[in-house]
Amino acid sequence: MSFIQANRPIRIAHVIGKLNAGGVESVINNYYRHIDHETFQFDFYVDADSPCRPSRELLAMGARYFVVPPCQKLPQCISALTRLFRENRYQIVHSSMNTLSVFSLFAAWRAGVPVRICHNHSTAGRGETAKNLMKYALRPFAKVFATDYCACSQYAGAWLFGRRSMERGEVMVFRNAIELGKFEFDPRVRDEVRRELNLEGKFVVGHVGRFCAQKNHNFLLDLFAEVRRRKENAALLLIGDGELSGAAREKAARLGLEESVRFLGVRRDVDRLYQAMDVFVLPSLYEGLPVVGVEAQAAGLPCVFSGAVTREAELTDRVQFVPLDSKPEQWAEAILSCLGLNRGGFSEEIRRHGFDIALSAMELEKFYAGRTVS
Repeated sequence: MSFIQANRPIRIAHVIGKLNAGGVESVINNYYRHIDHETFQFDFYVDADSPCRPSRELLAMGARYFVVPPCQKLPQCISALTRLFRENRYQIVHSSMNTLSVFSLFAAWRAGVPVRICHNHSTAGRGETAKNLMKYALRPFAKVFATDYCACSQYAGAWLFGRRSMERGEVMVFRNAIELGKFEFDPRVRDEVRRELNLEGKFVVGHVGRFCAQKNHNFLLDLFAEVRRRKENAALLLIGDGELSGAAREKAARLGLEESVRFLGVRRDVDRLYQAMDVFVLPSLYEGLPVVGVEAQAAGLPCVFSGAVTREAELTDRVQFVPLDSKPEQWAEAILSCLGLNRGGFSEEIRRHGFDIALSAMELEKFYAGRTVS
């Protein structure tokens, strides 16, 4: 008899760190919404200093949230995780903390959890010296306490686990899949949102991302200033929040862009906001595989990504990559080349690339089931 048959539903501990409405959190939530809750349930382990609150929607579906000390208080964090993992007698701990997963999986190993998954969603890039030093210091320990390896892309998998592990098929890639129908272009919604935000007649540049060094908002404002210089009716939508949001607001003011840049904060209707945009821009310093890039393409948007974004994110012919060291003028040219492009349906194309959450959730269920049979 399988463990699944005898003990439904199986509770899986998902260690995600801070609740901050970020991309990794969004991906895991998407998977949770689409798995069979009679077979699997998720327990989310989140940091005590998280800026966001647990999702009522997921709680209503049966999810549980456990609050633990952040990694900055490492002894307390490991102690709390070890105790809770042991008390809840998990069969699986799935950590999406990238290189920091070594600590939560050490706690899982101490607690006797048999299946310990290290899941990488990120890489490293310039501009975050201290953070990168930590990543490179911890990278050699990624496999020490893990029994299974996962990644959001081939690129992210090779970065943390090595190319040989990828070639040997040791790393399971779970795409940052989305609910495709939710993002399909709808001209009626576009008109509605543009009226709500007073964007009628505007050329709308959009960006979704946490305000942190990785997302490169400082440069985004520089390149938008160049777009605005060339096209006076341009507007920039910035969706998200974070530690650098204040600095971004100050820079927008210094550049004289107060009337053109909209800081919309954390939103629960990002799917609607994509409809109002004309082009999506992501000048990130590094990415594993950006879920917002997938969403934007599903909405039929032309996209301009930095050269640091993996080419695996190119799911349609509407994507341009611009080197990070390019001047704002070159970015502006790429962005303005998107003027007048028709929004079309790309759902089937994106589905063929493996980004349909309904299909990906089934793959995750199979993955878990194969590790819980006794």
